[in-house]
Amino acid sequence: MSEHKPSLPVKKHLLELNPPSHGGLIKKNAQEHSIPEDEILDASASLNPYGTPFDHAYTGMDLQDLLNKGLEKMEQYPDNRYNDFREAAARFVKMGVTADNIIPGNGSTEIIRLVAECTINDGDTVLIPQPTFSEYEVQCEVLGANIKYVLQEDIFELDNELLDEAKILFVCTPNNPTGRLLSREQIIGLAEKCALHKTILFVDEAFIELADPSQSTADMVEGNEYLFIQRSLTKSFAIPGIRMGFGIANSSLAKVLNNARLSWNLGCIADTVATALLNMDGGVNSRYLVESRKFIETERYFLMEKLSRRGFKPIESSVNYIFVDITDLSLNSTELSERMASHAVLIRDCNSFQEIGDNFIRIAIRTRAENEKVVATIKQVIYEWGREQAEIYLDTNLENAAKCGRMGSNLECDYYCCHFEDQDCTFCFCPFYPCEDERTGGQWIDSSSGGHVWSCLYCNVIHKPEVVDGLIAIFTKEGRGKESLEKAWKNVMETHL
Repeated sequence: MSEHKPSLPVKKHLLELNPPSHGGLIKKNAQEHSIPEDEILDASASLNPYGTPFDHAYTGMDLQDLLNKGLEKMEQYPDNRYNDFREAAARFVKMGVTADNIIPGNGSTEIIRLVAECTINDGDTVLIPQPTFSEYEVQCEVLGANIKYVLQEDIFELDNELLDEAKILFVCTPNNPTGRLLSREQIIGLAEKCALHKTILFVDEAFIELADPSQSTADMVEGNEYLFIQRSLTKSFAIPGIRMGFGIANSSLAKVLNNARLSWNLGCIADTVATALLNMDGGVNSRYLVESRKFIETERYFLMEKLSRRGFKPIESSVNYIFVDITDLSLNSTELSERMASHAVLIRDCNSFQEIGDNFIRIAIRTRAENEKVVATIKQVIYEWGREQAEIYLDTNLENAAKCGRMGSNLECDYYCCHFEDQDCTFCFCPFYPCEDERTGGQWIDSSSGGHVWSCLYCNVIHKPEVVDGLIAIFTKEGRGKESLEKAWKNVMETHL
């Protein structure tokens, strides 16, 4: 036996394959933080915050009735043609799409895999803009594709040689995680360019019903066999537990993909529920989806405004999630996400997206009360982290003071001097915060996230050398417990107010 033979009977490159990361990990976080699942607010999975169609009486839809109807077929194999589903999907999309253009899928991931399996040979080049949905990369890697990354802003300026080399170019619009929606005209131009180079343009429109469905290019597929469009129903209808979606392609290509897809890939429940949802009057412009888009727009504006605070830079979005740059925040994305989870609020740590680093998070738009909870939890987490850092800083300074006396003016402080020349910065992080005593010069101010916060901007007492000496004398001898803090305030601070 060759010593180079893999220990498992699988393709060698699969041994190094890592699964993609996703949001919505309620059960995992509930177990890790000992929090009941029903107490967790999930702002990591980008679902329609307006609720499911079954939550709105005007839709006339009853989930239990549909489940019962689907279960009546439990003892039968599904009709693998899925004619009712495909006809409903075509009516839902409109734009001249017919049932012959529809490929049913058990959620979007299965559709990505299907297209990859039917088009990619080992070593074929696939172009993936970054950052974007990680399933494109993983599903193509399973087939042995050569992944080449391009920047999102460069997809309309790709070299002819690169397109000649590429088998597929993936474009997500609105993009996940950035929320950027490309215009119909932009996609049409890109589709024409890709067709000239015989490169498949895979357009993922999973969130377009929650953004602007008029920007879809579904009507272009019949005239372009190199254009493929994906739709995912689980996000728009907020029912990710029922896996359902579909592809839209030239009728000839759709026939091949339907012949190649897994038989019976939609079970009786998914088929029944999906067909009913797709048959709602108005399709992508049903009352439910129109009101969903209005709701999202209102809450997105609210959340964008609340997130625009020190250290947070929310990026303009077209859909039901917001991509936030936290480069200027002292916490990185992983630590912030983990601390939020410990408070029963999940946000998406974006460090798993390609080459994005740990400076970005994604927050799903929820209801007003839930959005307020997200903002309040972020504020609480940052406050707690700040206090922890202050404790570490104070302990270090006091340890040094016990060895060599007062540290002096501490010219290494990033903010020196913030009050007066020759000030002492040993207690830049005040051990009494928030003292709420306006005699110090401190005051209550309006917070950028709402409410009030205690500000020490105009307090300079803690920086006076004689005050610092008095506090060090007490803290180095007695520690910083409740009793010593009270003693230090009474014997030192009060005498200088």
